Amino acid sequence: MKIIVPMAGVGSRLRPHTLTTPKPLTVIAGKTIVQRLVEDISKVLDEKLEEIAFIIGPATKGFPSNTKDKLIEIANNLGAKGSVYVQEEALGTAHAIYCAKESLGGPCVVAFADTLFKADFTLDAKADGAIWVKQVEDPSAFGVVKLKDGVITDFVEKPKEFVSDLAIIGIYYFKDGDKLREEIKHLIDNDIKENGEFQLTNVLESLKQQGAKFVPGKVNAWMDCGKKDPTVDTNKQVLTFEQQAGNNLVSDDVVLENSEIIQPCYIGKNVVLKNSKIGPYVSIGENSVVENSTIVNSLIQTNVHITNAKLDTAMIGNFAKFNGNFTSVSIGDYTELT
Repeated sequence: MKIIVPMAGVGSRLRPHTLTTPKPLTVIAGKTIVQRLVEDISKVLDEKLEEIAFIIGPATKGFPSNTKDKLIEIANNLGAKGSVYVQEEALGTAHAIYCAKESLGGPCVVAFADTLFKADFTLDAKADGAIWVKQVEDPSAFGVVKLKDGVITDFVEKPKEFVSDLAIIGIYYFKDGDKLREEIKHLIDNDIKENGEFQLTNVLESLKQQGAKFVPGKVNAWMDCGKKDPTVDTNKQVLTFEQQAGNNLVSDDVVLENSEIIQPCYIGKNVVLKNSKIGPYVSIGENSVVENSTIVNSLIQTNVHITNAKLDTAMIGNFAKFNGNFTSVSIGDYTELT
């Protein structure tokens, strides 16, 4: 089994945080979104994981020079080969997958690094593929599927009129990765675009018309990381899952001076807490200092200095400094609000 991870998007809706860090590399409770994604998938696969192929954007889109090494390390830690490809130009979901054409072969899971999820990965041996979907209130913002007798009959990209409320969350299984590669190549060679891009939904529709049987996958939890508030909520859900699993995410070397931590929380290494109350549902990255503050339900990155604050539903980037009376803030890397 292989995992193909398109992650070239920078996440403009999550700015200012993604001005310096692409969204898939945003840290949630101590791990990047993409690391949590592939770890969660690897835990539920029935087959041996052979390779993880990551498709990143160019350095001009903010991807750090060491991104490739970090991604290969993530794959190796899961016992798999790591491969990294670059999508130089954003030409759609199908094009992103095709950038990893050398890794497309045999059974594979395609997982876009936009969201985190908890899902049932029990696969129908008779199906040619599975597409994980979740019921949503506003389907017009998503690709959706229509069902009949438990089989997917139609794929519709961002419908303007209601056809279904089952949104495709960005996780797919293909029994035949070679066939997927050939179909995307046909799309690109014949310049078949929708809204100016090569869309995966068109590939799925073509495969279906050729007789491929796709079934829906069951999603238990879908955690969005598109904007600030949903990302903070995702941090809350991840911390809850970690607590339920019995995992303690507070580093042993945290310095507590007249301070209290209310679980669940993630507190990284070399963090100092003075006269503060932290939690529940707070993540604070390594080398940070918090003084005279109360913080709940917030996502704080590394090397941050916070003083005299009362924060709720806040998201603060790396190397930021905050001193003030604001509450629900969103501060990017290297920002000072004092």
